[in-house]
Amino acid sequence: MNAPDRNIRPEIRQLDESAVNRIAAGEVVERPASAVKELVENALDAGASRVEIAYADGGKTLIRVTDDGHGMRGADLPLALSRHATSKIDGTDLLDIRSFGFRGEALPSLGAVGRLSIVTRATGEEGAVITVEGGRMGAVRPEAARYGTTVTLRDLFYATPARLKFMRSDRAEAQAIADVVKRLALAEPYVSFTLSDVSGDSPREVFRADAAQGALFDALEERMATVIGRDFTDNALRIDAEREGVHLTGFAALPTYSRGAAVAQYLFVNGRPVRDKMLLGALRAAYADVLSRDRHPVVALFLSCAPELVDVNVHPAKSEVRFREPGLARGLMVSGLRHALAGAGHRASSTVAGAMLGAMQPQMGHSYQMDRPSGQAVQNAYQLQAPQGFAEAPAFWSAPETVSARPVPETPDTPDTPDAPLGAARAQLHETYIIAQTRDGMVIVDAHAAHERLVYERLKRQRSATGIATQALLIPEIIELSSLEAAQLLSRAGELAQLGLVIEGFGGSSIMVRETPALLGQIDAAGLIRDILDELADLGDSRALEARIDAVLSRMACHGSVRSGRQMRVEEMNRLLREMEATPLSGQCNHGRPTSVTLSLAEIEKLFGRR
Repeated sequence: MNAPDRNIRPEIRQLDESAVNRIAAGEVVERPASAVKELVENALDAGASRVEIAYADGGKTLIRVTDDGHGMRGADLPLALSRHATSKIDGTDLLDIRSFGFRGEALPSLGAVGRLSIVTRATGEEGAVITVEGGRMGAVRPEAARYGTTVTLRDLFYATPARLKFMRSDRAEAQAIADVVKRLALAEPYVSFTLSDVSGDSPREVFRADAAQGALFDALEERMATVIGRDFTDNALRIDAEREGVHLTGFAALPTYSRGAAVAQYLFVNGRPVRDKMLLGALRAAYADVLSRDRHPVVALFLSCAPELVDVNVHPAKSEVRFREPGLARGLMVSGLRHALAGAGHRASSTVAGAMLGAMQPQMGHSYQMDRPSGQAVQNAYQLQAPQGFAEAPAFWSAPETVSARPVPETPDTPDTPDAPLGAARAQLHETYIIAQTRDGMVIVDAHAAHERLVYERLKRQRSATGIATQALLIPEIIELSSLEAAQLLSRAGELAQLGLVIEGFGGSSIMVRETPALLGQIDAAGLIRDILDELADLGDSRALEARIDAVLSRMACHGSVRSGRQMRVEEMNRLLREMEATPLSGQCNHGRPTSVTLSLAEIEKLFGRR
């Protein structure tokens, strides 16, 4: 790389409007999905009750958004295509923002990099159309149009060919468009959305969500069933928490209903879809105790507060926000989710039972009513097929020796409690699985996983009650940091001390570690401090120390729980079931796996073709 010639003074010049718009477009419109987002948000800000989106070739050759909003007057179209012209704010208060858009950049940016046309008609006005190609604006012309607005964008980035090289495959771009539309559909459950792929000669509907009805929670649930799936709503917990003017609502899935990637996490702030690092970190922290690192929760959560408490003007794409009190928003999300998860108790997701039934489903043909024998015929057939001596000696008709099935005898010390949520123990299989009978079905419990969770929760309660024992270092460890890092860490010295890490300032930008949690034994104090600082810088908070302590408690619980291969007495099994019913988070083990599977009698009968 050649060094610049310092004898040549570069000339400062004003960029022309076309170049400015193309530069701005690079910030606002990163890909076709960004264009769809801006246009759909404009439609929603216009009060639309129905939004139709169509695209071709992943949005590279065509994007069309049609709405039934209030439209625009023909005389306003040139102004709408000017930079920083908007009807959504007056510029006096940039914190009082109650609309999706407010920057006035989307339409001129799209017109600068593609071929844009706008057809619109406002109430009491004639229809009008205007076109823009590569930043060159045409004249406004009359046009027959229905009320509302249709924006058509063709040949995106034709005016900036270099950007086209960074586009992904048509399929990947189409998936990104669908994700944007689904997030906006969740934000506005009372608006109808239709997404169509019009590539080639056979257009197809990719996504459709009709306007929901009823109260907000019911409307949200209906819309989430459409966007995320009915399985999600069947296995989700309602969230409703409030603290100091910040309100958290929405739905969060049970830990046993999780994904292998963070693809189904929908977060909204004042109705705006966001991908905020701080909120995502709070979500991970809330589920940290019930999910392994390679699993991700499924949620649709809505944070609402007064507009002046959050700044949405952080990034041109408006996907990040900044809270005036980030600790308040983060704490509300963590506590609200943990409270809901704890309230779920022993409940595990219904999809666990569905997966089990799917694995057990035999390959059998159709059964019709006319093919079913009468009750008397069935009884006669059973008598003919029964082994010799069955009626006289039923004890000989037992499970194969390869299956260890130990029936549970009734004892005076063991009440028969099929009415309890987890029923009454009836057998233990393979010295691992408890079979319990409920009033309308059965429950299979992994005794080791369930007891592991129970012991873990007991250890955490003891920790909260008595605090974390510390061990004083024979020689305190001195750690050199930057002045900013030292100040940041010392400001949280009280929180760290509650977790067993005692630190003090040591002059300048150094800190001294005096005590560490006894549970952790010999640790790399400097490495732990670095981990805490990294999380503070990235998320504004840190669970590094707490996570290490929880990991130790989890290992202790694992070693102290019922081991697989141990035969349990009936009293022990029923005691385990009752404790599960009374213990928060007992529906999954410490790693997020289910501790029990519930099968209804109807499901069992269906499995055997009796329904």
